[in-house]
Amino acid sequence: MKELLTLLENNARYEIKDLAALLNESEEAVTDEIRALEERNIIAGYHTIINWDKADTEISKAIIFVNCVPERESGYDKIARKIARFPEVDSLCLISGKAEFLLQVNGRNMREVSNFVAHKLAPTEGVNGTETMFILKEYKSNGVCFEENTEDGERLIVTP
Repeated sequence: MKELLTLLENNARYEIKDLAALLNESEEAVTDEIRALEERNIIAGYHTIINWDKADTEISKAIIFVNCVPERESGYDKIARKIARFPEVDSLCLISGKAEFLLQVNGRNMREVSNFVAHKLAPTEGVNGTETMFILKEYKSNGVCFEENTEDGERLIVTP
């Protein structure tokens, strides 16, 4: 299962026949395993990584730290479910450190993201404070570099 998940995580466009060959399994076995993983929500979706800077489309992304107080019976889960329902929220993680949650939020522009924070996120019951940082440029996303460094043939120094 781990090999299959790793292959799909790196390239969700693999065809079943190619996965079967790489895993030395039958196509039927691979299809059944993928279906079972999807039903158990282990495979929770398939995504495309987009370099929005090159897509000639305006989009604004922000990272937001959210401070809140856990509830007696549900801890952070209930507030996380509330925040996760907002369509502007792309990612939501419980973290350790200066805040309880880390969000990535997407909007058409900075004003839309700001309005989301001011009118939806901050007034949410349980939210005590937010800190918003706008993403100005992405160089790498989900392991994919958007710009290859070809200047002067720069390479990382490798030492034994």
